[in-house]
Amino acid sequence: MTKTTPLTHDGEMLEKPEAVTFGQAFRLWLKLGFIGFGGPAGQISLMHRELVEQRRWISETRFLHALNYCMLLPGPEGQQMATYMGWLMHRTRGGIAAGVLFVLPSLFFLIFLSWIYIAFGSQPLVAGLFYGIKPAITAVVVHAVHRIGSRALKNSLMWAIAAAAFVAIFAMNVPFPIIVATAALIGYVGGRLVPATFTLGASHKQAGKFFGPALIDDDTPTPAHAIFRWSGLARVALAGAVLWLVPMALLASSLGWHHTFTQMGWFFTKAALLTFGGAYAVLPYIYQGAVDFYGWLTPLQMIDGLALGEANPGPLIMVVAFIGFVGAYIQAFFGPDLAFMAGAAGAVLVTWFTFLPSFIFILAGGPFVESTHGNLKFTAPLTAITAAVVGVILNLAVFFAYHVLWPAGLAGRFDWVSALIAIAAAVALFVYKRNVILVIAACAIIGLIVKTLT
Repeated sequence: MTKTTPLTHDGEMLEKPEAVTFGQAFRLWLKLGFIGFGGPAGQISLMHRELVEQRRWISETRFLHALNYCMLLPGPEGQQMATYMGWLMHRTRGGIAAGVLFVLPSLFFLIFLSWIYIAFGSQPLVAGLFYGIKPAITAVVVHAVHRIGSRALKNSLMWAIAAAAFVAIFAMNVPFPIIVATAALIGYVGGRLVPATFTLGASHKQAGKFFGPALIDDDTPTPAHAIFRWSGLARVALAGAVLWLVPMALLASSLGWHHTFTQMGWFFTKAALLTFGGAYAVLPYIYQGAVDFYGWLTPLQMIDGLALGEANPGPLIMVVAFIGFVGAYIQAFFGPDLAFMAGAAGAVLVTWFTFLPSFIFILAGGPFVESTHGNLKFTAPLTAITAAVVGVILNLAVFFAYHVLWPAGLAGRFDWVSALIAIAAAVALFVYKRNVILVIAACAIIGLIVKTLT
């Protein structure tokens, strides 16, 4: 518990909080796992309010320093931020607890919702709800393009990188990893030749904010476990390698390399290493693999899965659990009577391989990578990648719009009702700044009404 000594007349004299026990932190991480809606921005804002403003477990500067580090890494920055805070306060067990609890409620919710969807999705009620949700998701993705683009495309070169990325993936079907690697190379070279062009990126800093003395304050010495040591890096890297190699080896040896479970583990490991720019950035890559290459689910199921991910607490990248569930459920690996168990196993498996790298990045690389923040040699490639991500997400928006507005293909009829729902959702997001979950819920109700009337 933190002390609640009030501010004095000059507004500066607050007592420092008492030491935080592991149990207190555990309860907070569990709470955040259940209420962490709103994507990374909402989740980080929620953590800031709880950790910096209300409880004062960590100072504003230390919080932002950690956030800037997490922004440099691939993976869900909200979950990584929770892992970092837990690690900073309570060593490795704190980081693991925080990271796991940030994801676990979302995993259970998605397994249940995925089962409802795949088992009863053809029912009129469910079909009507998803009829309204699909165009809403199209508007959500367009809104994501605008939100990320307004932050990343600050000069003509960034616009050119975004346009080139869109053409590459839309017209030439270039794999997403190649686009990321090319953008990183452009950023690395450009950062040396024209550094001013690549000193971009949104700052999370809130100048002038002071919420009172914190338990881990600006001048608090770095905890012993957070000081970089080669031996510590080696231990965590070795443990991470074992935690990846053992299940992958068991899958490959018992089921075969080409079995769906084995390929899911391998594919989502690669996806986890490419999530620069957030979940929307890696969704095109996941679509290319899960829909086009492996055929684990259909294009429309991918859209529905994104809708469930948006309406779920936790990181949006948890949509991978939906993909794992649907892919394994349909193929009924454990027999027709145990289709749910196969789906749940698929969801757990892809969640493991998706999030394991994030834990390794924080626990092994935190003390070292944190010191690189502000070094253009590291930030310029990220700036270029973020610009390329805008073009890639635009391609995702076009893909969603095509399948929603022309459900039978371009030769079929244009769905005017879905178009109107999408426009209404876009107005709600762009003009009235409504919450994504509320917009999706409203469109779901509209879709149900339309299907009922028709």
